[in-house]
Amino acid sequence: MTDDRSHHRGLAHDLRVMEAALTRRRILGCFAGAALMPVIGCGTDASTPGADAATGTDAGTDAGTDVSTDAGTDAGTCTAIPAETAGPFPGDGTNGANALALAGVVRRDIRASVGPAAGVAPGVLLTVRLTLLDASGACAPLAGHAIYLWHCDRDGHYSMYSPAVAGENFLRGVQETDGAGSATFTTIFPGAYPGRWPHMHFEVFRSLATAMSGGNALITSQLALPEAACAAAYAADGYSASARELPRMTLATDGVFRDGAMLQLATVTGDGVTGFVASLVAVVLTG
Repeated sequence: MTDDRSHHRGLAHDLRVMEAALTRRRILGCFAGAALMPVIGCGTDASTPGADAATGTDAGTDAGTDVSTDAGTDAGTCTAIPAETAGPFPGDGTNGANALALAGVVRRDIRASVGPAAGVAPGVLLTVRLTLLDASGACAPLAGHAIYLWHCDRDGHYSMYSPAVAGENFLRGVQETDGAGSATFTTIFPGAYPGRWPHMHFEVFRSLATAMSGGNALITSQLALPEAACAAAYAADGYSASARELPRMTLATDGVFRDGAMLQLATVTGDGVTGFVASLVAVVLTG
């Protein structure tokens, strides 16, 4: 299959554009923090995630608790995250490959392939904490839902599609949200490739069973990574191509994020040596 990463538009994009016009009326001002503590898109306070990126469980739990509490109790912040295209490499069965049918795809650590594939994606450690809130239910946590997360490797390749890693299925995984509506993934910092700002894709399902049975997602969206964190990660070995690519693109010129990515911009702490923690609150329409 042709490795065409420029195809990131379509119906979902058009719907997102209309939704974004309404969304921007309610976006609250956010404040920049330290070099690796950029703004978060949901809530008036930029909560600080757990500092220990190398210990995925503790860091992810701390990050999710802080973020979900602030966003869920602060009036006026329950704004739905924009829907986005899944792109040409979803691996959800809608475009050929289907990672959701693989035994072992429900896991926290998504760095290694599952099943007959045995590859492990190298790169800087990244703990991703996603917290789901219900836009249809007073911003209450969405417990018992499922998140399918996927992204490119440090070279900008997508497993199951890109020729260099077509036989692998790493950097794809599913987690069920806990009582706080949170799910944590251990992965690597994704690379930058032509035409896109560094990002991650995710789909939200009503339940784990729905996700695994090929049911429709409640939403497909994307997480954007802040520039300071990207620059720090791309200074590490193996990211030289991404370091060269990063200055060629901005959130404002990215085809998906250029209409405003405040609600999709993760809060990131950490460094390129011990690893990073990225946290995002995603408010989802369930009704």
